[in-house]
Amino acid sequence: MRFLIEADRLKTVIRGSRIADGSRHENVAEHSWHLALFAMLLGEWAAEPVDACRVIQMLIVHDLVEIECGDTPLFDAAQSQTQAEREAAAAEKLFAILPRDQEERLRALWTEFEAAATPDARFAKSIDRLQPILLNHLVQGGTWSDFDVDERRERMFAARIAHGAPALWDMTDKLLVEAVRAGWLRTAPEESS
Repeated sequence: MRFLIEADRLKTVIRGSRIADGSRHENVAEHSWHLALFAMLLGEWAAEPVDACRVIQMLIVHDLVEIECGDTPLFDAAQSQTQAEREAAAAEKLFAILPRDQEERLRALWTEFEAAATPDARFAKSIDRLQPILLNHLVQGGTWSDFDVDERRERMFAARIAHGAPALWDMTDKLLVEAVRAGWLRTAPEESS
């Protein structure tokens, strides 16, 4: 019960992404719920067969650490440098609340997601990246505008979508092209020779 009450705090952790109508930023619990729905509906487009139930479990567990360390916006270079260490410490503290068997099971799901070495984890990572891209597109910029993101940088981070769900990458590519054309995502600077 203590862990479940602690998990309720996830509703108070605000993300950089706005909800689809642009009226406010989403909280991490909303993000986790939305990702679970993505997994239920998009699993057939995974690169390899996936266990939707395990993918959903990973998606529900993977951001719980943000109760302790907050959300780290993908495009925040300074916070990203310490993200892994902060999240590992948060996982240690948070999962230790659980009975040993549940602690091990949730920690294993969290670790598997972070490593992205299994088909389930690669697909989970793919849709975890797809969801904010879709929201940025719907609000005509979102975190792309907030962090002055260019197309090359977004494509670098979005490449994980192709690893777990190539068909979803095709759709994502179209969204990014349209976002650049509309000016919501900055054109990548020219490479110097």
